[in-house]
Amino acid sequence: MKSHKVVIVEDEADIREVIEYNLKREGYRTSTVADGEMALQLVRETLPDLVLLDLMLPGLDGLEICQRLKADAETRQVRIIMVTAKGEERDILMGLDLGADDYLTKPFSPKELLGRIRAVLRRGPLQQEQASTQPLVRGPMLIDREQHQVQLDRRPVDLTATEFRLLHVLATNPGRVFTRDQLLSRVIGENASVVDRNIDVHVRAVRKKLGEHRDLIHTVRGVGYCFRNAAE
Repeated sequence: MKSHKVVIVEDEADIREVIEYNLKREGYRTSTVADGEMALQLVRETLPDLVLLDLMLPGLDGLEICQRLKADAETRQVRIIMVTAKGEERDILMGLDLGADDYLTKPFSPKELLGRIRAVLRRGPLQQEQASTQPLVRGPMLIDREQHQVQLDRRPVDLTATEFRLLHVLATNPGRVFTRDQLLSRVIGENASVVDRNIDVHVRAVRKKLGEHRDLIHTVRGVGYCFRNAAE
C-alpha cells in the first residue's frame, strides 16, 4: 500500500507533535513546519499528497499559502485540509473558494483527523474526475453524463438541466465540500445574475426528487454542500 506524504503546517508545537505522532502511527510519511514562507517552500520541494494547513501562521497565513499553491501548476493538485479555530466561518469559506478540499476546527480528535485525511486522499485528481465520460455509480445512484440521465434504484429520476449539473458536480467529488459560490459558478455560470442562496432552491428540488435517498446531499452548516455515499 502506498505511504502518503503529508506536510503538517502548524505553529503550535504541542499540536504539531500530536498530529505528527498520530499520522506516523498510521503509516504516513510526515514533514512539519511552523512558518508560512518555509511551508510554501517545503510543499514546492517535496510535492506531498496532502497538506494540513493551519490558518494563523507567522509570515504568510494559511489562506495566502493555499492561494499560491492552487495558482501554481506544479502544486495545484496537492490536497489541502485547512485547520482553524472555531468561529472563523469567513476564512473557511474563503479557503474553500481558493481550492482547499476540507477543513477541521480546533479542537479535534485524532480519530476525526485521520478520518478526514483518509476521505480526502481517496479522491483522485479533480480534473481526471471531471474529464471522465463513464457513468458514475454512487451507491443506489447511476449518473450518465453522456445520456444526461439519472437512475436511482434502477428507476429514472426526472431532473432539469440545472438540477442534473448540480447533482453531477457533487457526485463526481464525493466528500468534497462545495461553497454556494463554487456551485453557482459550476452549475449556473460565473456571470449569472443570481444570489448564492438560489443554489439552496435547486438543492431542495433535487433532494425532493431523490426521495428516501435525499440525504446523499449533505448540508455543511454555514458553508455549503457535499455528496455522501449511502454507505458513509
